[in-house]
Amino acid sequence: MSTKHTIPSDEDLTAFIDGELPAEDAARIEAIVKEDERVAERLEFLTRANLPFEQAFAPLLSEAPRQKLEAMLAAIPAREGATTGSAPAVSRRRILGALAASLVAGIAIDRAAIGIGRRLFPKDENSEWRAVVADYISLYTAETLAGPVPGREDQAVQLASLDEKLGLSLSPEAVSLAGIDFKRALLLQYDGKALAQIAYLDPETGPMALCIVKSDAGPKAPDFESRKGMNVAYWSNATHAFMLIGRIPADRVQEVAENVRSRLSS
Repeated sequence: MSTKHTIPSDEDLTAFIDGELPAEDAARIEAIVKEDERVAERLEFLTRANLPFEQAFAPLLSEAPRQKLEAMLAAIPAREGATTGSAPAVSRRRILGALAASLVAGIAIDRAAIGIGRRLFPKDENSEWRAVVADYISLYTAETLAGPVPGREDQAVQLASLDEKLGLSLSPEAVSLAGIDFKRALLLQYDGKALAQIAYLDPETGPMALCIVKSDAGPKAPDFESRKGMNVAYWSNATHAFMLIGRIPADRVQEVAENVRSRLSS
């Protein structure tokens, strides 16, 4: 990965998402995104963010020294070549976007502008749902999943609630992970589709999750990646996509994933 470019700020990335940049600047950022994984991940996060910026920050703006803020914004020089009366180079949307991005970093938020993500990340469209899950699981701590391990009957009841929406037949035995405690099964939603999350607690490394969503992308052999400081194994069959995520070592997540994949395929 090359480091011979300037990393775009959140303000610039937000303006890129909103289509506010000149063509030359937009092309430069798009090239950086394709080359720099860190910038690509940041853009993907900001692209998914669906924040009502004006509503969210209206209380702060109403309490702020308005005249002083307006004077500061007016003092920002316009771009070279801008016509008289044109907007300042840094728009109100971009300032609020940067502030919002800094406040919500690491928080899972449903995506809003999927088009840019698909254009810049064409190799694996399923990466979007994995990014959302990683954002969410990164907030888990051992205390999040504290409490007794549900008995087999309770596990079966929780899993049955997932089967109806996902068209699967999950059993406690099929989703058990050796040496890792089953904690709960939840039915969530992503992009209008049911998303199953089976949460576990590894006594050594903390929270883990097996997540499943319907997918028509076709079978895909297991692959591996890192997100939010966690290791991820992911694969798919003809009807569903799967991912196993946690802070366990990479070699162990591969071993555990292969074990559970073989049981879910049988």
